[in-house]
Amino acid sequence: MLQTIKLSAFLVANQLDLKGLKAFLEIKPNAYSSAELFYKLSEQKYQYYFNFGAVLFSGFTEEEMRYALKTIHPFQKAPLTSSLRDDFLIDVETTGTTKFEFDQMTVSRIDDQVIRIAMFNLAQSLAIDHHHIVAENLLREVKGFTTQLEQTGTLKIGRKNMLRFLGRALNTQNDIAENIYIFDAPELVWDDEYLDKVHQGLSKHFDLRMRFSELEYTLRIIEDNLTVFREIYNQKESSRLEWIIIILILFEVFDLIISKLLHLF
Repeated sequence: MLQTIKLSAFLVANQLDLKGLKAFLEIKPNAYSSAELFYKLSEQKYQYYFNFGAVLFSGFTEEEMRYALKTIHPFQKAPLTSSLRDDFLIDVETTGTTKFEFDQMTVSRIDDQVIRIAMFNLAQSLAIDHHHIVAENLLREVKGFTTQLEQTGTLKIGRKNMLRFLGRALNTQNDIAENIYIFDAPELVWDDEYLDKVHQGLSKHFDLRMRFSELEYTLRIIEDNLTVFREIYNQKESSRLEWIIIILILFEVFDLIISKLLHLF
């Protein structure tokens, strides 16, 4: 008999306070670390929280998920203005083989660990989607500056705005470094060949490595452009300082000439 399990993933914030959330829920988690919080609430009901703002459900109705997300709102740090969502199906065929399709996979074995590893990969995929959106927005702004440079020959951006933009780009890189673990296999797959096979299959299915490489490439372009912008801005500042020094020297010279003339007369 075919069994279908639905996983639903939401990215609601840049960060979740897992320690506070754990204390609030008052339920012993099946797995807990500074990065993740995993619960099995009943035989087919699961919740998974990640410190980078992802919340995943299995066995929940739409109304239950909305209520749960509303309940944890106080533990969201820097909530997203528009949350992201992705759904994924797991078909269980005990006599079948592991295979992957567009938005689902088929497995021959299902247990807490299989569901957890599927949720893990789905959360990573959603996080990459979010960072792609942020990176594309940054790149769009960079293109605006380069177009301005091409058309006017100048870069009309103040020091404060330049530093703020640089801060956003650096924060994006830091968030990615902290929250995306596609090159590190989760501990639960180390001693289980089947779980490792599922994990590797899901990683390929979601194109995590390829999408991560594309994200890195976009961020490198942004970083290269920012380096040029900083050089232009520093050159502009240096020129301004040179003119200030020249003007001060001229004042000194004029003051000296005037003093000598007054002394003569």
